[in-house]
Amino acid sequence: MTSPVIELRDVGRAYDEGPPALSGASLTVRAGEAVAILGPSGSGKSTLLNLIAGLDRPDSGTVTVNGTRVDRLGEAGAARYRRASVGMVFQFFNLLEDLTVADNIVLPSQLAGMGRAAARRRTAELLETLGIDRHANAYPGRLSGGQRQRVAVARALMNRPPLLLADEPTGALDRASGEDVARLLRDLNADGQTVVVVTHDLELAKACTSRTVELVDGHIVTDTAVSR
Repeated sequence: MTSPVIELRDVGRAYDEGPPALSGASLTVRAGEAVAILGPSGSGKSTLLNLIAGLDRPDSGTVTVNGTRVDRLGEAGAARYRRASVGMVFQFFNLLEDLTVADNIVLPSQLAGMGRAAARRRTAELLETLGIDRHANAYPGRLSGGQRQRVAVARALMNRPPLLLADEPTGALDRASGEDVARLLRDLNADGQTVVVVTHDLELAKACTSRTVELVDGHIVTDTAVSR
């Protein structure tokens, strides 16, 4: 059996007054899996994603990703962890509009200290693999939503992270572009990339993952293999 990339044990997180965003959540994701975290707004999906990404810390329990105890990291350590271990894709792309496609993709390598020649080779490889090489010198504003999300995925994969996190990756796309991004995520997983998708869209989950985890009011209520 492959080793775990993500291990959450009895994780709890609360904000101010009201019920906890997460309560006693335990989750294991192994290398090479594609898992969808499902649930309505307010179910705890974003909190779970932020804990895995090291953008937030739990009040209780442990968060381990790729052998790192993320819940113990300070701000600087969490930033280093994200550069090395996590690629993130967001609903609204978060591309820098004044940089070209190639410059957006290469940016994480500069933050991680990758050599210039190696960064150029990796950028060219991602541009070709994701089918956006002809847009290398274009600016994001000239691209469709689906093309922008492909650029965002390429940027997330620049430093070869063991884990790809996608937060509502098709939420801002039309149906055809959404299906295209779902196929891309499925193909990346087929090549061995561990993927966690946070979404409220069951059809997206079925299209690009092999397992769904449902959150309701901060509790994991189901953990189910996807039948195809």
